[in-house]
Amino acid sequence: MSLDPATGKTRMLLKDTRIGDLAFDPADRSLWGVRHFNGIATLARIPYPYTEWNQVRSWPYGEVLYDLDVSPDGTLLAAAVGGIDGLHSEQVFKIEDLLAGKAEPVAKFDFGTFIPEGFTFSKDGRFLVGSSYYTGVSNVFRYELATGKVEALSNAETGFFRPVPRDDGSMIVFRYSGEGFVPATIQPTPLEDVGAISFLGAQVVEHHPEVKDWQVPSPAKIPLEEMTVRRGPYKAGRLIRPESFYPILEGYKDSAAIGMRFNFSDPVMFDRLTLNASYSPDNGLEENERLHLRLQFRRYDWRVDAKLNAADFYDLFGPTKTSRKGYSLRVGWDHTYLYDLPRRLSFTTEAAYYGNLETLPLFQNVASPSDKLVTAFARLKYENVRSSIGRVDEEKGQRVQGWVGANYADGDFVPQTLGTYDVGFQLPLTHSSIWLRTAAGAGFGDRDDPFAQFFFGGFGNNWVDHGDEHRYRKVLSFPGFEIDEIGGRTFVKSILEWNLPPLRFRRLGTPGFYATWARPSVFVSGLATDLDGKAVRRSVADAGAQLDIRFTALSRLDMTLSFGYAAAFEDGFGPRKEAMVSLKVLQ
Repeated sequence: MSLDPATGKTRMLLKDTRIGDLAFDPADRSLWGVRHFNGIATLARIPYPYTEWNQVRSWPYGEVLYDLDVSPDGTLLAAAVGGIDGLHSEQVFKIEDLLAGKAEPVAKFDFGTFIPEGFTFSKDGRFLVGSSYYTGVSNVFRYELATGKVEALSNAETGFFRPVPRDDGSMIVFRYSGEGFVPATIQPTPLEDVGAISFLGAQVVEHHPEVKDWQVPSPAKIPLEEMTVRRGPYKAGRLIRPESFYPILEGYKDSAAIGMRFNFSDPVMFDRLTLNASYSPDNGLEENERLHLRLQFRRYDWRVDAKLNAADFYDLFGPTKTSRKGYSLRVGWDHTYLYDLPRRLSFTTEAAYYGNLETLPLFQNVASPSDKLVTAFARLKYENVRSSIGRVDEEKGQRVQGWVGANYADGDFVPQTLGTYDVGFQLPLTHSSIWLRTAAGAGFGDRDDPFAQFFFGGFGNNWVDHGDEHRYRKVLSFPGFEIDEIGGRTFVKSILEWNLPPLRFRRLGTPGFYATWARPSVFVSGLATDLDGKAVRRSVADAGAQLDIRFTALSRLDMTLSFGYAAAFEDGFGPRKEAMVSLKVLQ
């Protein structure tokens, strides 16, 4: 990238080159840098006007170049070189030799395990000036090219870094302090005696030399060949073995079920198989609904999910139910075509068969007009969403997806299509953003056919949950109305959301359980259904707010406690209100 300091404008020069440690050659305005690829460090040259780069020389695997600098006359290039043995040196090369394919240094100083940092040429090209922990603290050193003499120019207590020589003979350095790096100036006078700090480890070795033998043997001494049991293709399916099993508690409709979960996998976990089996002792259920089974299989991009009277633990807590009467078999395939974070392009497709249906698979409060159903869908999703350091949520970017599906029941084929587009803008306020989330969809069956409709309503959070705490962002959510209360064959929906700056807590809780931040957000939504039928068209709106508080247990396990409130509005009706409390556990 190039940056114009006068205007602040930036411009991309080369994309995805993987070249860093840039150094400017004042003789011909070219740039030198180090390219890292497949573990190999390559010296690269980028000639002016920086539209292409040339490979100069690649160093052997294990050797790394860093901190490049070019002499004022453009004849020499200095680089720090680190080896696979942990030893470092500062080396100087003739640029004409490098361009001719030679890489023998004309000057070299070994720093051992003390890394040389930021060595640059002096104005007259006689010296290299940089810093190193040669004395245990980062001090400034001067290396004379002609004689190979190294002199210390500082004797700091806390460390000086990145020295920059000035025309008047002084030197700008960055001084390490409790407030970070602070610019300072020093007079670079050579010192005869530089005091080294004392290391506790060195003192221990001095008084107890036997600890020198307390070393872990080299990994090279492990007889890997003798330990090899078998060679050949790894066939994960044949190696699936029991992994674990434990008791579970699930919810089915308004009843509880007790049972066991069994986990199976191969040693590398390429193939995973899980079985949930539970039973509801509730006499209020029909006998054929008391047994609950779920078998899941996952292999690479493929997944298979078979259910009988599906139950779920989180159905015990709150209004949102995923448990369903009947049996089903779903087969899905997921594939990622682009994974260059934050950019990601993924494709998902799925086909399913449902039997003994009572309610629709996606809509818990909508009765199914048929006890058998075949569904299929395909979805393409692209996202490029970014956040700044210290964020608690996504702050800017775009997310778009296209979805096409179909339902087949009783000889009727009902296609559906859906599209969404989210765009966010970062605000000048710290970690605050505005998001506009839009969605539109259409079904192509009879207007009264539930298989052709989309249904909306509710926050969607349970009192205890494991999904996204911001359910109001989902396409089928609409706080203020009951779940699945609003239906339509076509729809357009939009949400305008403002995520306010989070509040951070310094001391709220105990070391084993504490709150880290609270994030408020407000939103307004609009929804119109049955756009193609004026007589049945329905337009609604809502406004709400949500507060999420993040808790951490045992320093690792995060939980989010959410409070939400929304009011929905529709012509001819009074405001409809909904409150929400949800605890997202062990996310």
